Amino acid sequence: MGGQPDRTLRSPNSQTTMTRNACGGNPTSAHLFSRHASGTRRDSRHDANALGSRRCMRFSRPDSAFLVAEGVFGFRSAVVNFFIVRTQSDGADWVLVDAGLRGSGPRISREAAALGLSKQPLAVVLTHGHFDHVGALPWALRHWNVPVYAHAHELPYLNDHAAYPPPDPSVGGGLMAGISCLYPRRVPKIAGPVYPLRGDGAVPGLSQWRWIATPGHSAGHVSLWRERDRTLLSGDAIVTTRQESVVSVFWQSREVRPPPAYFTPDWRAAYESMITLRDLSPEVLAGGHGLPMRGPELRSGLNSLLENFPARGLPRHGHYVGASWQKPLLDSKAVPR
Repeated sequence: MGGQPDRTLRSPNSQTTMTRNACGGNPTSAHLFSRHASGTRRDSRHDANALGSRRCMRFSRPDSAFLVAEGVFGFRSAVVNFFIVRTQSDGADWVLVDAGLRGSGPRISREAAALGLSKQPLAVVLTHGHFDHVGALPWALRHWNVPVYAHAHELPYLNDHAAYPPPDPSVGGGLMAGISCLYPRRVPKIAGPVYPLRGDGAVPGLSQWRWIATPGHSAGHVSLWRERDRTLLSGDAIVTTRQESVVSVFWQSREVRPPPAYFTPDWRAAYESMITLRDLSPEVLAGGHGLPMRGPELRSGLNSLLENFPARGLPRHGHYVGASWQKPLLDSKAVPR
């Protein structure tokens, strides 16, 4: 791949379906990104034929490595995404955004090496501290000497080992929601403290980015925004698949969605955060769950979700829904446009 895989990107909107997850093929992420860079497009039939199996084609999932924008690379760790973000378009330094599930550490290291990046990131930035976004932290801090950052409101969970609010299996109507009572509520113990993000919106190691407070899914949830190309890493404030459904998660079906319902304790705050992000008019959005969405499809999906949120996004019932949704709007401007 070389050290500068993203400088010659011609078609960041291209979609590439790979077959390694279902069929045993194992193209590297560097190979995937180089195919984007060359402008080559191949559908799942070509990939399946290359492996010599028409049956394989029927069971293919989208590849677990995907290009988000210039210098921004996404990776799916089973059911959740983490991101490698270059500090400069032609440099080897990088920042890790979220840390996936437990066991993701070696893969993060391999993916960075495949992209020609330095052995360790300058920093780890967390959108929030739920178990599926911090799983590799113990490994990372054993192998790397790097600072980890999150919003100050997440630090009781990350540093003091406090438990997040209990999940609500009754919302969402899918298997992922139904088994949420089994998900860990505490962050695994890590070696070293997590530091608070600065209050001015600066993102450590990423001078072109700023963080935006997007509470609701968790008290200290943040999203990351790059103004120059309107790229949004939304964490779980907005996701692009129906995370409550194991079928949608498996196929990575694209749909603009509110935060995963089973782990969202404050629906009014979550709605206001979605309004804040919608009003940025992002060109590309990559969330903690699902594949990136772009352009008119993304903006139409955001508007459709938010223009009638009680009917289209708010769970019909649930432990946290009634109490949190009845709170008044904190900002009179936070209304659908």
